[in-house]
Amino acid sequence: MRNLGITSLMSAKTQMKTAAEEVATGSRVLWKRLLTLGPGLITGAADDDPSGISTYSVAGASTGFSMLWLALVTTPMMAVVQGMCARIGMVTGTGLAANIRKSVPLGFAYAVGCVVIIANTFNVGADFAGMAASAHMVAPAIPALAWDLFFGVGLLIGLIYLSYRRIASFLKYLTLTLFAYIVTAFIVHPNWPQVLKHLVIPEVHFQRAWITTAMGVLGTTITPYLFFWQSNLEVEEEKAKGRTTIADRRGATDEEIRDAHFDVNVGMLFSNLVMFFIITTTALTLFAHGKTNIQTAQDAAQALRPLAGNSAYLLFMLGMVGTGLLAIPALAGSSAYVAGEMFAFRGMGLDEPPDRAPRFYAVLGAGVLIGLLMPFVHVDPIRALYWSAVLNGLVSVPLIFLVIRIANNAEVMGKWRNSLLANVWSWITFVLMAAAAVALFAV
Repeated sequence: MRNLGITSLMSAKTQMKTAAEEVATGSRVLWKRLLTLGPGLITGAADDDPSGISTYSVAGASTGFSMLWLALVTTPMMAVVQGMCARIGMVTGTGLAANIRKSVPLGFAYAVGCVVIIANTFNVGADFAGMAASAHMVAPAIPALAWDLFFGVGLLIGLIYLSYRRIASFLKYLTLTLFAYIVTAFIVHPNWPQVLKHLVIPEVHFQRAWITTAMGVLGTTITPYLFFWQSNLEVEEEKAKGRTTIADRRGATDEEIRDAHFDVNVGMLFSNLVMFFIITTTALTLFAHGKTNIQTAQDAAQALRPLAGNSAYLLFMLGMVGTGLLAIPALAGSSAYVAGEMFAFRGMGLDEPPDRAPRFYAVLGAGVLIGLLMPFVHVDPIRALYWSAVLNGLVSVPLIFLVIRIANNAEVMGKWRNSLLANVWSWITFVLMAAAAVALFAV
């Protein structure tokens, strides 16, 4: 009996040791995966730019919890589209624009590229206006236009003279600013069962204002500039590893694809969590108290202040500045990548010095400067945001179709073409975005 007891004790210790080793191994694997986060996380966070935050604030203030379910539905939609774009960049060794240029008539490719660049520029202007207004509200002694100039010049110098690695590291840390909106939601003490009910049960109101706002939410969540930014960041990652030619970059290992999909899924989940918390916060405070007539995130923050206190107000404002610093490089950078690949610039990329990629940096700089100047010439940021949403909504439909087509091309993608599940979700995304574009003119 004693020997049996000793044997049982030793067996239990062995099992505990094995379990501890498995936990340690799992922790190491998870930590290794977290260290691979980069392009997908940056892209997802860049989606929550100041104009996006304004859209989500308006949605929560004007429609309450009724659009929360969109945060759930659009998560797999975003993940599958961005996942395709990431794979295209990794497997082909070139960005999305270069692959589109090869797959459609040049005139059509140029038209799509120009619309994306115009929409991006409008969005940059709206984001600069949002950042400057937010900074001015926190520090009113400094005029909004001075903040606009400060942010614009700082971003332009950084994008031109810093290496890709430094820019990527800076942007990765800026994603932490989005936690401001998660913290703000907890400050207002939501009734979580009620919130989760609206998250999982779809609610649709067939009213013009509701449909228009829903289209705005869709348009600001699944936006074309993210497609190009994602694929080109994957290419930049390859270049940073020393794979300087297309031939060196072509193809991908199983582990690289798994890491990329993990990165994209985390980024898109994080992006939509922020959307969820912003809608929750504004619905609980503004909508619940009848303050439904807001147009921007600044309006939301001002209305939020007496209801949720100074902490919520400051977090909301400072988050706007951080997200703008994160999003504007993505917007202007994607324009430069689109132009560079559509028009076959000789030198291109954030890791290239300006003298080796003058046209690439000319497009990037022009996008930042035009956006920077919009507040100075009194361009209405709300109108700029509206037109960028319209253009993005229109061009996203053919772009998603082209992305699906490229991602299913066996000659281009080899074994990394779309799975059945990816195709199901990608076609659902295409149909919903096409319906939203049609509804834009129908309502």
